[in-house]
Amino acid sequence: MPLLRGLEKEFTDTKPFAGKRVALSVHLEAKTAYLCKVLAHGGAEMFVTGSNPLSTQDDIAAALVHDGLNVFAVHGATPEEYESGIRKVIEAGPNIIIDDGGDLVNMIHENYPQLIDNVIGGCEETTTGILRLQAMDKAGKLRFPMMLVNDAACKHFFDNRYGTGQSVWDGINRTTNLIVAGKNVVVAGYGWCGKGVSMRAKGQGASVIITEVDPIKAMEAVMDGFKVMTMKEAASVGDVFITVTGCNNVITSEHFPLMKEGAILCNAGHFDVEVAVAELKKVAVSSRIARNNIMAYTLENGRTIYVIAEGRLVNLAAGDGHPAEIMDMSFAIQALSAKYLLDNTASLSKEKGMMCHNVPESIDKEVALRKLADWGISIDVLTEDQHKYLYGE
Repeated sequence: MPLLRGLEKEFTDTKPFAGKRVALSVHLEAKTAYLCKVLAHGGAEMFVTGSNPLSTQDDIAAALVHDGLNVFAVHGATPEEYESGIRKVIEAGPNIIIDDGGDLVNMIHENYPQLIDNVIGGCEETTTGILRLQAMDKAGKLRFPMMLVNDAACKHFFDNRYGTGQSVWDGINRTTNLIVAGKNVVVAGYGWCGKGVSMRAKGQGASVIITEVDPIKAMEAVMDGFKVMTMKEAASVGDVFITVTGCNNVITSEHFPLMKEGAILCNAGHFDVEVAVAELKKVAVSSRIARNNIMAYTLENGRTIYVIAEGRLVNLAAGDGHPAEIMDMSFAIQALSAKYLLDNTASLSKEKGMMCHNVPESIDKEVALRKLADWGISIDVLTEDQHKYLYGE
C-alpha cells in the first residue's frame, strides 16, 4: 500500500492528528489496520471497532491491540457485542469519526448527544452510509460536518467498481467452488458496485441479468449488453443472485418459491437486509449447513436454495475484501479527508441541511497522481496557453 506508506512518513513527521481522538468503524482486516496505524503515527489516539460482525479478523484486531491501539471488535460478534463495540469507541469522546455504513454517526446522535460538541467532523466511505447521512442532513438532524468519501472519484470509480467486482467473486468462488461460466447470474442494482460485479461475471462466462428500479441505470445495463428484468421475472431463471443495492427486501418470500433447485443467494450491499434471510427461515421446512459459510434451505416445493455468509457482505464475510492496491487509494482519501477536516474546521459549513461535504477535487487528483507515480506512469500537463484556451484564465 504505497500511498498509505507515503502518508505514514509524512504524518510521522508532521503529526497532524496530535492530541485528537479518532473513532473508526470499518471492516476490520489488514488493510484497515494499516489505515489505523497511519493515523496513529500522525498522532491520533485510535478507538477502533468493526462495521460488520463477520468481517472482523481476530488476529488483526489482536495485532492492533499489541501495537497500543484501543480495539473493541471480535469475529462473529452477537448483535449485543457489535453494538457494545460501537458504544465503546463513541464513549471515548472522539474528535473525528471514520464510518462505514453510518452506525457510528447514528449512534452518537441518538444515544450520546452530549458528546457531539467534541466532534470536529467525520468521513463516510459507503453508498449506504451516505444515503443515511443525507437523510439526516435533509431532516436537519446531522450536527457536524461529514466528508462524503464514497463520492470521491478515486473511491467509487475504482473501489466500488473494480474492488467490489473482484472481491465479490473471490468470496463466491472460494466459498462455493463452482464454475461461473454458463450460469445465469442475477445482479440486483447497477450502480458502480453492480457494474463491477456484472463486468466480472461476464468475464467469467456468465449470462448476466440486471434488476433495477432506476430507468436510466436500466438503460445503461441494456446498452452494456446485459438483460434487464424484474426480480420476479429473474427469480425463475437465475442460478446465482447477488444484491448490490443498499436497500432492504430486494429478494423476499415472493421470490424464493420461484427459484431453481440449487439457486445461490448472496449480498454485496453493506447491511444484511437485502436478501430477506429472516423470511427465508420462516418459509423453509428445513435447513442445514451445506458447506462452510453456506446454509441450505429446503422449501415446501422440495427445492433447496443456498445462502452464502448469512446474507452479509459476501466479499468480507466469505473473503478478504478488496485487494490491497484498491484500498490503498480509498484509505488514502480517508486519511487526507480526515486531515482536511482539521485544516478547514472554520470554513466547513455547520448549518443544518449543509453538513454533507464532497471531497475536494484536489484530494482526488493528489491520490490519482500518487498512484500513477507508483505505477511509473507520467501524464501530460496543460501549457499556460492551453489552460487559458480552456478556462479563459
